[in-house]
Amino acid sequence: MEDINLHYRFLNLRRRIREIREVRPLRYRDRMKRMLRDGDVLRYHGNSDEVGCFVAARPLTKRNRYFEVTIVDTGVRGMIAVGLVPQLYKLDHQPGWLPNSVAFHADDGKLYNGNTVGQQFGPKCCRGDRIGCGISLESDDGQLIVFFTKNGKEVGSLEMPADEALYPAVGMHSLGEEVLLDLNAEWRMEEDEGLMIVDSHEDDWGRLHDVRVSGTLLEYMGKGKSIVDVGLAQALRPLNTRFHYYELEITDAGEKCYIALGLARKDYPKNRHPGWSRGSIAYHADDGKLFQGSGVGDAFGPRCFEGDLMGCGIMFPRDFCHEGVDVADDWDPEACSQPADVQNDLYKDLYNNEDDDDEGEDLEGAKVTVFFTRNRKVVGRREVALPTGGFYPTIGMMSAGEKVKVDLHPLSG
Repeated sequence: MEDINLHYRFLNLRRRIREIREVRPLRYRDRMKRMLRDGDVLRYHGNSDEVGCFVAARPLTKRNRYFEVTIVDTGVRGMIAVGLVPQLYKLDHQPGWLPNSVAFHADDGKLYNGNTVGQQFGPKCCRGDRIGCGISLESDDGQLIVFFTKNGKEVGSLEMPADEALYPAVGMHSLGEEVLLDLNAEWRMEEDEGLMIVDSHEDDWGRLHDVRVSGTLLEYMGKGKSIVDVGLAQALRPLNTRFHYYELEITDAGEKCYIALGLARKDYPKNRHPGWSRGSIAYHADDGKLFQGSGVGDAFGPRCFEGDLMGCGIMFPRDFCHEGVDVADDWDPEACSQPADVQNDLYKDLYNNEDDDDEGEDLEGAKVTVFFTRNRKVVGRREVALPTGGFYPTIGMMSAGEKVKVDLHPLSG
């Protein structure tokens, strides 16, 4: 009898292992049926009699709590749905039709909340409209607040049980339907008016070439065919003793991960990767090399991949004053004469190391120490001459699909 029990336990264990193996690959992989994905574009690929559904690989979280869909083509009937569903949602149903799912439907403006019968909720949506969906903080009774937007304005919200993770989902149901998906769109609360608005962050950037900004996300939009197809983003203001460090997260390495993070003069050429030309220095993700005013890089640090954080900052001399450097309007001139106390452990020991690794370029200006980090650990540093006007945070990308999230003030607040 005991042998029989052991036999059945063994069979149950094998069955459990098989179930785990079947579910585990789905953890970080998009799921879709009767849909085609080409980059950020989703297209219906059915016969209009059957639903097509897309479910993103990762759920919404407190860090990534909002996404948007732009309608490129409404097709025959415009039966496009945007919402949230459980991870293993049945892909032959529109989002919102089954329990624990919710969606805003473009064709009738109705909200479907775990039911095939919708409730009047907002306006209909057509070609060119942006539909957003996100989550906010849990309500007092432990429910999750889900909200929807149209073209950056809130349409409405509802409460849902916070029992399981909810994944971005898009449904389609007629020929020709096509949307542009942005899983990294950002949403914030406007404190003064109590209204939610989309924060584009475009004002943070002085120059953008073949780069699209969506919140803190930068996306390469160039051809990616040759070394002159550089996408360049340069911040509006240079680093200074108040804001002396910035970083990015590689959210999509694209085809080649030709992503460069560094500093450059204000008039830096738009078709040159940071570090390649005079008046610039940059750490390149694809090969881990440091480029300082030259197309030939030096071995510097490890390569960087999707999910890695890359940072760049300046250690200014203690007696440094911003003469000829473009700083913020609210900058306090008295701060120039005050020694800067190191407040962050990631580079506190840099002040204590006075050795010169390499000399910078022969440019007019004070000598400063530029340092780079990977996953908030210092990779290395170089002493360089500060260009007239200062060093501006500059990011370069050069292959299709590359995307990074940028924080220009990670040490503030």
